[in-house]
Amino acid sequence: MKESIYGFIFKLCCSTRSPIVIGSSVAINEALEFPLGFLYKKTLYVSHLKEEQPCHMSSSPSVPKVSNQNLSEEFNTGDGFINTIPNEKCAVTTTPLLQETSSVSMATMQLYAILETVADRVEMHKNIGNQRENWNTLLLNSTNMMILTAATMAGVTATSHGVSVLGLKLGSILLFSGATATLVIMNKIQPSKLVEEQRKATKLFKQLGSQVQTLITVGSPSKEDVKGVMVKILVIDKAYPLALLGGAMLEKFPESLEHAVWWPRNESQKENINRKVEMGNGWTKELESEMREIVEVIKRKDSQDYERLGNKALKINKVLATSGTLLTGIAALASTFMGSSNIGPWAATVATITGALASAVNTFEHGGQVGMVFEMYRNNAGFFKYMQESIESTLDESDVKKREDGALFEMKVALQLGRSLSQLRNLAKKSTYSRIEGIPIDEFASNLF
Repeated sequence: MKESIYGFIFKLCCSTRSPIVIGSSVAINEALEFPLGFLYKKTLYVSHLKEEQPCHMSSSPSVPKVSNQNLSEEFNTGDGFINTIPNEKCAVTTTPLLQETSSVSMATMQLYAILETVADRVEMHKNIGNQRENWNTLLLNSTNMMILTAATMAGVTATSHGVSVLGLKLGSILLFSGATATLVIMNKIQPSKLVEEQRKATKLFKQLGSQVQTLITVGSPSKEDVKGVMVKILVIDKAYPLALLGGAMLEKFPESLEHAVWWPRNESQKENINRKVEMGNGWTKELESEMREIVEVIKRKDSQDYERLGNKALKINKVLATSGTLLTGIAALASTFMGSSNIGPWAATVATITGALASAVNTFEHGGQVGMVFEMYRNNAGFFKYMQESIESTLDESDVKKREDGALFEMKVALQLGRSLSQLRNLAKKSTYSRIEGIPIDEFASNLF
């Protein structure tokens, strides 16, 4: 009887797929009426068997013969795990993750990290832009107050006599000298231009953040996408630096307008446009011809116009910057001759007039934000250069499958130029007609600005 019960328990332990917990020895002894206290020593676990290779038990209904060795040693070897089940048949295996899944997941995680960096860049450029806008306002008001106060003191000096003249003279000299130094700094850094740089950088980083978010949500990110986004971040950092010292600041008075570049330049050589290209992916020969005509309109009209306006703004800014500093310097020099018997009245008059003119010039230059206007023209010229290179690089790709969908690309170009699809196609037809007839086209590519 005992051997039958032992065999039943042994068979149950080997065939079950769930943990078997042997409870109180007292309860078992009462139920089976023989001592099984050794089974209470530990909790017995039976490993989950693989579905593909189950542990086969003997189909014979006969009860296995109980060995003579101590049953507690037989059941409890291996820290409570039954060691009578063959390991090679009951081993648990883990299916490794696919390499492709791991790489895609890592690319997504990297893009999320980049997205945090882009958000930090947006906040950084926004805060610094606000700070530099405050610089422009505070420096403009402070400089004008110094100039006007010094001019007033110079005017009073012409009608005063005695010891008070010396005090007014020294005060006027100091204020004009301080205003001259302040104007030199303002003209060097051009706060209004710095503000426009930070506005543009903030806008570009916001656009980049939206592109990354769209790539994560809709697309299947890859390592190449991660590298491309990182390159774009570095290019924008270089195009719109934050530092003012160490030679990192953009040149405020270049020889001529140079359009801004905030996108990775394609250094590869362009292929022959007469190459044989198989159409597909939404691209047709008519669409390619349309895009080439749009590029020609941008080159002949929009880019040239903004380069012309930018160079004019640059010249005006140079003249104003030089005039303001020169006028305050003349006023400071004239103040030193005030109070003398011969040329004192004339010196006071010159100091007063040049001080008033310097205040007017300073207000027009920095209050009118001529530097910001120049930077705006530079950015607009850069935008049209970006449009040209974007369209040309797409058309230079001989494999249309690697291009963006033709209809989608056409829609993006139309929206960036502020036109509908029909207006964009009509513009391409006008460009073709004007080129054939040899007459200039009277329409700009962009309807936005």
